Amino acid sequence: MLNGIYGVDVNLLDSALQSDRSSVVEQLRPDHVQNPQQNPQQNPQKNPQQSPRNNQDQNQKIDAIIAKAKAWMEDQQAEDGSWSFELEADVTIPAEYILLNHFLGTIDDEIEAKLAEYIRRTQGSHGGWPLYHDGDLNMSASVKAYLALKLTGEDPEAPHMTWALNAIRNHGGAERVNVFTLFALALFGQVPWSAVPVMRVEAMLLPKWALFHIDKVSYWSRTVMVPLLVLAALRPEAKNPRNVDIKELFLTPPDEVKTFLTNPTGSWLGRVMLGVDKLARYVEPFVPQSWQQKGIDKALVFIEERLNGEDGLGGIFPAMANALMMYDTLGHDKNDEKCKIIRKSIDNLLILHDDWGYCQPCLSPVWDTGLGALAMQEAGVTHDDERLRKACEWLVNRQITEVEGDWTANRGNIRPGGWAFQYWNDYYPDVDDTAVVVMALHRADPEKYKDAIDRGTEWIIGMQSKNGGWGAFDADNEHYFLQNIPFADHGALLDPPTADVSARCICMLAQLGYDKNHPVVKKALKYLRAEQEDNGSWFGRWGNNYVYGTWSVLNAYCALGKDMSAPHIQKAKDWLISCQRPDGGWGEDCATYWQHRRDEVKTSTPSQTSWAMLGLMAVGEVDNDAVHRGVEYLLEAPRNGKWVEEYFNAVGFPRIFYLRYHGYSGYFPLWTLARYRNLMDSNDKFPKFGM
Repeated sequence: MLNGIYGVDVNLLDSALQSDRSSVVEQLRPDHVQNPQQNPQQNPQKNPQQSPRNNQDQNQKIDAIIAKAKAWMEDQQAEDGSWSFELEADVTIPAEYILLNHFLGTIDDEIEAKLAEYIRRTQGSHGGWPLYHDGDLNMSASVKAYLALKLTGEDPEAPHMTWALNAIRNHGGAERVNVFTLFALALFGQVPWSAVPVMRVEAMLLPKWALFHIDKVSYWSRTVMVPLLVLAALRPEAKNPRNVDIKELFLTPPDEVKTFLTNPTGSWLGRVMLGVDKLARYVEPFVPQSWQQKGIDKALVFIEERLNGEDGLGGIFPAMANALMMYDTLGHDKNDEKCKIIRKSIDNLLILHDDWGYCQPCLSPVWDTGLGALAMQEAGVTHDDERLRKACEWLVNRQITEVEGDWTANRGNIRPGGWAFQYWNDYYPDVDDTAVVVMALHRADPEKYKDAIDRGTEWIIGMQSKNGGWGAFDADNEHYFLQNIPFADHGALLDPPTADVSARCICMLAQLGYDKNHPVVKKALKYLRAEQEDNGSWFGRWGNNYVYGTWSVLNAYCALGKDMSAPHIQKAKDWLISCQRPDGGWGEDCATYWQHRRDEVKTSTPSQTSWAMLGLMAVGEVDNDAVHRGVEYLLEAPRNGKWVEEYFNAVGFPRIFYLRYHGYSGYFPLWTLARYRNLMDSNDKFPKFGM
């Protein structure tokens, strides 16, 4: 059916392109790649005749790959028009699923055996478990993985278990885990409750002017913390039917450890907060019991308003799991309607195969559908195509127009109109998703979807923060002193504005006709200029990392028709080109979120190569040799329907929680090759749309 779409024999070309797959895979192995800063080899200059606009052989290859990638996307589309690809995190989520079952005493050996197999498969070469593919040992992930395996009945004397035991002990022992892991261990009686920071449920009663208020932290912190406050107040102990312990992981017996807590920022304020935590322990016995009950009652009201049916509290696994443990602790039977719904929302996150499986942290259908629709439109799918129509109708029906969510704490004067990241999450629409969806609908049919577009735009403009940028879920969520409390050792308590989300909002506004002199846009551009790094790049809060951030911002400048010869834009362009690897691709390791490792690269990836190329094309560099070499990388990179990508490509919380969007290596390379082909065919220098 695909033969002839682009005037070529797709199957013949695809067979030829894939014939060298084994050699390409070998070149991509981590042992065969180097950090570009350690290998200053200049990109070889190619004969211009090998990559002109009229190179028919290469154009046919590109057309064949585009056709195959479009066909794969079509096959992945659900009957209702949506796309929803797997979203994989590190080993802690499947491990916590097992811990949850054993806390509740509802062991499911069949499912847990599959999760245990996943845990074994992801054990690192260091013996522990990393936060992302091919990463360093992470103590918290390793301790949770080890405990989960023991809970499923794993033999502690098995080679992989002793390997993990030695790795954990050699890296300082289980006493070095983070606060969230300390809570889990306290629930299982592996550490005393004094190991966790003081967290009083009475905090729910504090007025908004207090130093701490639940509205002052991010949505994900809020939904995770509120049920956790109840658990911290009641201090339950897991049922743990198999009486598993992990005392062998500690170098010092837990009862003898003087302090488990650390200064999360290393600042003087962090030291002060540790002192406050110690002082609070002396005050706790004198807090009236009635205050605690009032705090629990307030927490329950908060949670029950946001349970969100089978889509779950906050739409994220940790919040759902904490809520289910909370209700169990409060004496609710597992057949209680609330408990059944929460259990269903958790089980909906499972990805199960014949002999292995894992638990996703959340679902990403709105994000995948919005980006997928944009990629397919770039690849030539028009508004009269039934597949695009169904995708757009599905998106329109997911718009949140009635519920005034938590974002109203700082923006109570605007109407709801955003989209969530998940299927449903009415209290927590996502600014980034909303910008993407509005762009997709506007490109498909601006008149047909005008009402949804206008309402979404109104909400986006209203969510702009005072500094000109946009956060993901809240406006002006910048109470940075809270990052110093002991609970905040994960470094992601807040949701401040970021360059990548802000750039997407500018792209949306520019597509709708807002120019650079509009007050909202002008303020946002000033924010982006202030956020640029010294080397010309921008930080990527939600994708790995500076390549993602720089691509995002260059899209915004393109959408506004900015002068691409401006020094700051040229500096960004030069930085992107300097990062290209000898194989023609781009890559950036998850470790770059540590400042002393910000140039670290292990391999090129299809997603990061796509972002870099889209960024270069946004500034008019379609004829640059770097872009042509990127095209060749994508043409030669291994594919299995989509492009093969093992390395993680996104971040939930920098340095703490990373993600692999399985759809990214499908729709971003498609988008990139289609845009390249469109520019080459039209003899245009700049794309029609910024993003």
